[in-house]
Amino acid sequence: METNKRQHFISLFILPLLLSCSGEKKDSTQTETVSNKAIVRVETVSAQDVEQISEFTATVEANISNNIAPQTPVRIEKLFAEVGDHVKAGQLLVKMDETNLKQTKIQLDNQELEFKRIDELYKVGGASKSAWDAQKTQLDISRATYKNLQENTQLLSPITGIVTARNYDSGDMYSGGSPIFTVEQVRPVKLLINVSESLFTKVKKGKDVDIRLDVYGDEVFKGKVSLVYPTIDPNTRTFPVEIKIDNNDERVRPGMFARVTIGFGTQNHVVAPDLAIVKQSGAGDRYIYVYKDGKVSYEKVELGRRMGNKYEVISGVNSGDQVVVSGQSRLNNGMEVEIEK
Repeated sequence: METNKRQHFISLFILPLLLSCSGEKKDSTQTETVSNKAIVRVETVSAQDVEQISEFTATVEANISNNIAPQTPVRIEKLFAEVGDHVKAGQLLVKMDETNLKQTKIQLDNQELEFKRIDELYKVGGASKSAWDAQKTQLDISRATYKNLQENTQLLSPITGIVTARNYDSGDMYSGGSPIFTVEQVRPVKLLINVSESLFTKVKKGKDVDIRLDVYGDEVFKGKVSLVYPTIDPNTRTFPVEIKIDNNDERVRPGMFARVTIGFGTQNHVVAPDLAIVKQSGAGDRYIYVYKDGKVSYEKVELGRRMGNKYEVISGVNSGDQVVVSGQSRLNNGMEVEIEK
């Protein structure tokens, strides 16, 4: 009897302990479950008017570039310009050896006299029409030959511009290959960019563009679209566009690296922090985790231009959405999360 009482007492003592332990284990499990939720930080995104711009790179080119050289090898008698000189259209740049020119002039003078004699005889019936025609043809050929030699003996600049190259000295024998001088027109200068075919209907001749040159930092130069090529390259899906800068002060020079910005108005798009953008490993796709009702969804987005620490989002999220900006590395689609307090 006494033994039974003792066992009953022990049971009454142990049972609460067991229940207590069980309760503690249950509470511990619940706490552990809560603590396993990923903690994230979110921001609410909104739509705003975003300037639609496209950026391109190009190398500045001279508006016109002319090589100055004779048609045949001949000795250079004298040069009248140097690299960097400003020259005018029609200005004498090079004088070549005149030996052939002088000989041709003597022949031309003789033929002028001979034609005059035949012409007088023909007028009085002393020469046939065929003889007159033959002499006239020969005279025309000699005149053309002499004119061509004149142009290749005294080399004139065809444009107003700057001498940008000299490859020979006075007294050298011109042997072909490289020109004696290169003269370039730098007022204006031009750039050639390749534009995506999606913008074909938006780029028009006369459109204003902004140009920045690396050598001048953030200074903006104004240019205009001067030519839109009418066909699309089927390999690159682009079309060439020519842009000109007036360049009256000649600060922009051929060979400079340029960055061209073309504006196409504004569009109302969502703007999201760059911290919200997730790049899918092994692909070029971009995603954003959107928070709603305690869970996150993994939304593929199409991005537009970057603006400082924000991105234009063309599609994938809506204005008013809460997007995750911290803690994405621990997330999966549909996962329950807690917002950082």
